[in-house]
Amino acid sequence: MVRPLGALAALAAATLLAGVSFAQAQSGKVTIVTSYSKDVTDPFKKAFEKAHPGTTLEVQNRNTNAGVKYIEETKSNPQTDLFWASAPDAFEVLKGKSLLQKYQPKATGIPEKIGAFPINDRDGTYFGFAASGYGVMWNERYVKANKLPEPKDWSDLAQAPYYDHVAIAAPARSGTTHLTIETILQGEGWDQGWRTIKEMGGNFRQITERSFGVPDAVNSGQVGYGIVIDFFAFSAQASGFPVKFVYPSVTTIVPANVAIVADAPNRAGAEAFIEFLLSPEGQEVLLEPSIRRLPINPAVYAKAPADYPNPFKDPSLGARVKFDVDVSEKRTAVVDALFDQLVTFQLDSLKEATKAVHEAEAALAKKDNAQARTLVKEARDLIAAMPLNETQASSPEIAGAFTGAKEKGARQAELEAQWASFAKERYAQAQAKAEEAMKLAR
Repeated sequence: MVRPLGALAALAAATLLAGVSFAQAQSGKVTIVTSYSKDVTDPFKKAFEKAHPGTTLEVQNRNTNAGVKYIEETKSNPQTDLFWASAPDAFEVLKGKSLLQKYQPKATGIPEKIGAFPINDRDGTYFGFAASGYGVMWNERYVKANKLPEPKDWSDLAQAPYYDHVAIAAPARSGTTHLTIETILQGEGWDQGWRTIKEMGGNFRQITERSFGVPDAVNSGQVGYGIVIDFFAFSAQASGFPVKFVYPSVTTIVPANVAIVADAPNRAGAEAFIEFLLSPEGQEVLLEPSIRRLPINPAVYAKAPADYPNPFKDPSLGARVKFDVDVSEKRTAVVDALFDQLVTFQLDSLKEATKAVHEAEAALAKKDNAQARTLVKEARDLIAAMPLNETQASSPEIAGAFTGAKEKGARQAELEAQWASFAKERYAQAQAKAEEAMKLAR
């Protein structure tokens, strides 16, 4: 049979397209949106692609909030197979908007909880693959050179010797820092927690845009201390940096998670990646020097270094805080906005007030004065003062203004302006009282 030229051309084109489709199918591209840096993603990419020949892992790096927003924006035409991040409340946001798919992992050997915290979502929409706690890392050479103390708790970072030596990432830009702030609020209570946060804040030298900016600053000796998630310190130690790390008494061990995005283009590939993460081979990747996260499979710790933290054997890790994801999720945007308006954007004023308090207290240690001590206490209370209480922070009136909806934008801007004005006024008043106390103590 002789085919017309047009038919032959069409057949050739169809054959070519089929070949392209076959090649794409063979490549099995799996796309991940993640907040993790290349230090974490590259070893997993290499190991996963080796375990699944012909599969390519495409990694798109976005901070946690930006990743959530991207998945929301592309829900009508999903471009992503997996969401991979540390903040459990981010997964709760996606789950609440039906942007995650349910799945039942086949991996074995993983318990239901790590400490008091469930490893997997009870409804099967996201899964823990590692665990982390929050604390303080410091550069030993920097601390020794400046004759500074080694911290043990959050409150230590609020003391005078730490002034201008501490770094933190902005919680609005870092999911792990948000969890640190939320952990302090849940562990110490709203009022005392914010007092601790703002007293530490008065000693901050810098507030970085991304979480990994903090360990980089500590490793290089730009600052002495950093408020970080634990694996930043552990990986730095494994890489030879002169750093140490401590879990404060108020911390928590929380799973880092992975989830399949609703209507994922490559559902099978997404499932394969989850199974790899949860397999003994995938869990062992967590022990690599560039990662150093806590595996959720207890058996894997047998291959860890001798001094590796093990939350399955050390019940004190995170024992004081029973982290409530639901509480955190309801007020996430409010807590982040409060931190920015009270600390990030008022850092200079907060530091001036804090420095004045430290100087007045140093003077009082040499020459006591009852009136001056009263003024210092009043100054500290002004610094710690909050523009709203815990109930208000989760209320529809306040939290509802931070949904990102256009019609709520004016109300959000109004609240943020009020909080900024509140902080500016209180810090100025605190500085004035502390300076008055200083005069009385001379």
